[in-house]
Amino acid sequence: MLYASLLLKALAIPLLARIAWLDFTTQKISNQNVLLLLCLGLGSLQLLSVQSGSWWDMGLSALAGLLLFVALFPFWALRKVGAGDVKLMAAVPFLIGGSGLLVFSMLLLVFALATALIVKNPFMLPAGAFRLYVQHLDRKGVVPFGVPISLAAICTIAFQIYVALMSQPGPAI
Repeated sequence: MLYASLLLKALAIPLLARIAWLDFTTQKISNQNVLLLLCLGLGSLQLLSVQSGSWWDMGLSALAGLLLFVALFPFWALRKVGAGDVKLMAAVPFLIGGSGLLVFSMLLLVFALATALIVKNPFMLPAGAFRLYVQHLDRKGVVPFGVPISLAAICTIAFQIYVALMSQPGPAI
């Protein structure tokens, strides 16, 4: 069941990359993509909960998702973040599980700070990326928060897969 859970998490990586790209280029995070992420996360958590016999991780993920939604909702109401960003942040805890929340939080902080640094100093980017970035900011005038969320989730999932595979016993000789 562990490998099935890891497979569901691995399937979320290309979807998160797609969400990041679409958020960067169109400033839209579709409900369909967030719902698919939520389903992948719930399936993965379900498999792990059945295997371990404990629903603690599922409950912690639900609590974290609810808290993130409630905490970010006022920012959406004030038009500081988009609705897709709020829904994505609420869905990510289900995808990474309660045990990955600390790693995700640290990575999100790093990627959000890097995004803020790039927004303030776009000259740090290579010429092609700089041109694309400046054109994007001229068109929209906003920062796509879905990009650092997706990058942090991808790195967290990759870390979880790595740890799970390295902690499995090797073949008997």
